[in-house]
Amino acid sequence: MPNPPYAPPAAQPDTLRITPLGGLGEVGRNMTVYEINGKLLIVDCGVLFPEEHQPGVDLILPDISKIEDRLGDIVAVVLTHGHEDHIGAVPYLLKRRENIPLIGSKLTLALVEAKLKEHRIKPVTQVVAEDERLSRGPFDLEFVAVNHSIPDALAVMIRTAAGSVLATGDFKMDQLPLDGRITDLRAFARLGEEGVDLFMTDSTNAEVPGFTPLEKHIGPVLEQVIEKASGKVVVASFSSHVHRVQQVLDAAVQAGRRVVLLGRSMVRNMKIASDLGYLNVPEGVLVDLKKSGDIPDHRIVYMSTGSQGEPMAVLSRMMNQEHQVEIGEGDTVILASSLIPGNENSVFRIINGLMKLGANVVHKGNAKVHVSGHASAGELMYCYNIVRPKNVMPIHGEYRHLIANGKVAIETGVPQNRTIIGENGTVVDLADGVARAVGQLEIDFIYVDGKSVGRVTDDDLRDRRVLAEEGFISVVTVVEPTTAHIVSGPDIHTKGVAEEARVFDSITPKIADALETAMSEGVHDAKQLQQITRRTIGRWVGTKLRRKAMIVPVVVVV
Repeated sequence: MPNPPYAPPAAQPDTLRITPLGGLGEVGRNMTVYEINGKLLIVDCGVLFPEEHQPGVDLILPDISKIEDRLGDIVAVVLTHGHEDHIGAVPYLLKRRENIPLIGSKLTLALVEAKLKEHRIKPVTQVVAEDERLSRGPFDLEFVAVNHSIPDALAVMIRTAAGSVLATGDFKMDQLPLDGRITDLRAFARLGEEGVDLFMTDSTNAEVPGFTPLEKHIGPVLEQVIEKASGKVVVASFSSHVHRVQQVLDAAVQAGRRVVLLGRSMVRNMKIASDLGYLNVPEGVLVDLKKSGDIPDHRIVYMSTGSQGEPMAVLSRMMNQEHQVEIGEGDTVILASSLIPGNENSVFRIINGLMKLGANVVHKGNAKVHVSGHASAGELMYCYNIVRPKNVMPIHGEYRHLIANGKVAIETGVPQNRTIIGENGTVVDLADGVARAVGQLEIDFIYVDGKSVGRVTDDDLRDRRVLAEEGFISVVTVVEPTTAHIVSGPDIHTKGVAEEARVFDSITPKIADALETAMSEGVHDAKQLQQITRRTIGRWVGTKLRRKAMIVPVVVVV
């Protein structure tokens, strides 16, 4: 059960206050605020992608409103890596204060800057690398290399007058990574010897026993699948998964195929990765979509977005036959990514739709075409034993992931009362080597819907679901209240209601009778007459049609 909201006490001098505004109890919109002596440091600022019960929503942001009146106190935003769930909300924060300094690795900041360019924001940035150390206000920051499913990921050690926090960001412990950059356990050990008062660790894979498989094992499987494919090959993955794209490029070259990058974010991100040297593009392998029509199907690989079943992404449009790349018999589609919780139905719909078109669909369930970018329970246990933290707060994951991560910490000797299982809005104070939950803020979803940010409410989403599931009924009536006479109508119009129009013949005279009775009793206000219309037809629709349609009554008074 969620903790009921309760206000934290006033922040005390030389006490570090930690408040996650997103990323706990969900996979996405990661954002944590650190406060000491009146200054704020933010680590990550990401988005959450909407689920099916949030129709029309493009993105979901952390609850930035909680720091709306403290923007001037923010000394910096540290970005641990370049995935959307860690950087996607940066433009919406900087629209409130454009000169907040952004700190991150070279690739991370390059991806952020490209995103901000689309929002016409020129950020203040500082590139850092592992083993670097710098200070921002009361925060002393040291960066540690960690391995993840995107290059250049960093953990950060935050030293303050109240104590130190080691936040891992997303990480795993792949010992043979494609780029040779392993999680720096020597640095973790050194920081552990110094003393880590609070260890904030990635929880996404904490329920999985053992160790996350090696990334290098994916390449041979991709090579085999692409080599055997008789028609065109489509590989769908995240647009920032540089390692996966590298493996596809290498497999395509081996199979004598050319590669087309599909999706605006895929094209943009891979150009950035290539320009910065993180992606090795073999000479002549890439070809523009416009020029790919002359290449035979058995000589082409399309690298696309849409592995999570996003309705507007390339793969969904292919399934719906709304993309110029057509999928048919003999073609192969590879979903080279994991399932983000909540997206299962969308992904299975894509798989079924592609198979109906005749495609051979290869995914994590039937072939080893993806490994996670997150540490499993065995890796987390190693980290706890190496760091030996005084307190632990699992982050980044659904509630079940946080619980599993906390159990691993306790197994390694972290006291249960020093293992904080929080949620978004849990306020934790660190002082004298002890971390305590001292408050619970109520955290809202901030919806991005087109150009609207935060104006879409839960009531709006409920109305959209009603429209989608139950349909729409409008009743238009023109009345003359002084004579209690109906000039025209009631005229009933429906959308999304399967019943034929004549089914409403029995309710129309009842609406007219109710309106005439009300007008003869002195009800002349249009809004009151509309409510009478709504109640009359609403009861009938619920009883006779077994529906809860959206009813919009219109009464015109003449």
